[in-house]
Amino acid sequence: MNLEELKNAWVDAGSKVSDLNAALNSALIDDEKNEDDVLAIQAQLKTARAKRDGLKDQVVNMEAEQIKNFENAGKAKLDKGEGDLKAKFVKDFKAMIKGDPQVVALINSDTDESGNAIGLTIPSDVRTAINEMVRQFDSLQEYVNVERVITSNGSRVYEKWSDITPLKELDAEDETIPDNDDPKLMLIKYLIKRYAGINTVTNSLLKDTAENIMAWLAKWISKKVVVTRNLKILKAIDGVKADQKKEVTDVDGIKSIVNVQLDPAIEATSMFLTNQSGFDVLDKVKRSDGSYLLQKDVTSPTGYTLLGKPVKKMSDRWLPNLGTKANPKYPLYIGDLKEAVTLYDREQMSLLTTNIGGGAFETDTTKVRVIDRFDVQLVDEEALVFATFAGIANEAPVTP
Repeated sequence: MNLEELKNAWVDAGSKVSDLNAALNSALIDDEKNEDDVLAIQAQLKTARAKRDGLKDQVVNMEAEQIKNFENAGKAKLDKGEGDLKAKFVKDFKAMIKGDPQVVALINSDTDESGNAIGLTIPSDVRTAINEMVRQFDSLQEYVNVERVITSNGSRVYEKWSDITPLKELDAEDETIPDNDDPKLMLIKYLIKRYAGINTVTNSLLKDTAENIMAWLAKWISKKVVVTRNLKILKAIDGVKADQKKEVTDVDGIKSIVNVQLDPAIEATSMFLTNQSGFDVLDKVKRSDGSYLLQKDVTSPTGYTLLGKPVKKMSDRWLPNLGTKANPKYPLYIGDLKEAVTLYDREQMSLLTTNIGGGAFETDTTKVRVIDRFDVQLVDEEALVFATFAGIANEAPVTP
């Protein structure tokens, strides 16, 4: 269970404690409730509180472990140039928060290709720690293809999936050899976009060590990166063409997509992606022999597989249902996301701060702005099928 799932479980446990507290108060003033009823609710409340407090401890421990891992990564041996760069970054960051006019003017003089102020470019070892933290959250980035780029725009040529015809049989020794049909190519263009966010901090941050400052930055930026990139990846895969969108009602419909619609080469590396509500429906579907459709597998992100392929579950908040609230349809992406989607990563995260603008002056705080630069493109829409379902029927029992 990752940190996000632990936090959700902690919140749910807290809600259960509140509900039981309300039930206990109601039972105490209800003349129809006897002593056994009250004792039963008290026992449930005691168990619920223990679970809630235990989950809280787990959340605190996991957050502390993440910071510890970051600090250990930060203590890895750096060469002199890397060490000097990191020390300069911390020094300039503190100077920015203090509002040192010379440092701020120097930093603001650096601009990107579009003339936008770059600010402090985050050192490579800090970016590595951020990437490590990103993988600990509910991130889709690890399932798509990531290409590092050094320019703000560009293009790539990809071979388009097409039927390959056989070579022509020559009937005569002097027969002219014909031309082959050429492979179908397509051009995918990327344009690096800027994604930014602002956080408000107090000057007490300056009293921390350099490692604590880096850990705070890495943890905060990681959450922003995961949320932003997840949404852009989902937006890209929603762009698959109409004949790659299917509605399924039973297990056979899912099997047909895997067996027929996906290329066998892609089928071998395919996975399923759904949200919490969709996973809940799939988790209750039974096969003809009475066993559940989802099978346990520790190598899968959720610990379960569907038709022998791993299942990835996203929060309903980030991968919402379709249809209406009364009649929802659940999303189910089927295929190889690494073949379907490429994330072009500019790898040029930067920071700027102000203690004057953005309401910072009035509240005596400091605003820290982070900018991430990347683009996401759908490069092979035939490597992915977007299925939806309102429900999946149980398989008919086998008649002896």
